[in-house]
Amino acid sequence: MRHLIELLDGAVLQAYVDAGLDYRPRYTPVMRVLAQQQSATIGQLAELAGITQPAATQTVALMKTEGLLLVVAGGEDGRQRVVRLSPQGELLLPRLQACWQATKRAADSLDAELEFPLSACLAQAIAVLETRPFGERIRDAGKKPRTTT
Repeated sequence: MRHLIELLDGAVLQAYVDAGLDYRPRYTPVMRVLAQQQSATIGQLAELAGITQPAATQTVALMKTEGLLLVVAGGEDGRQRVVRLSPQGELLLPRLQACWQATKRAADSLDAELEFPLSACLAQAIAVLETRPFGERIRDAGKKPRTTT
């Protein structure tokens, strides 16, 4: 699994480099959410992007440091952090969307060459793991079967 991720993620990163973009693939879930809606809290970003809240917090911090996002206090008491694209992030978005379209076409061509489309297999695996997490499966597999005497 790790090797597959390296092959795919490395190629996506190289596509950004080839397009002249200084951009990390891990930013994409956050950018996609903010491309669809103007702002979101960290919790909303995590939920809509399908990532954990700690991952969303870390990614937003990195993106803010790189000038792609603005983070302001929000909510009734000002404790929520509301995230939106910075002007630099907004300018980058059309070039990213072109890369995402090319990546989608490449993924479609990969699916067409596989006996079982990777995208469908991954979607099914995610759905099954959301029902019964892999950690639970490992714990269950580690339990020794009882012997009757």
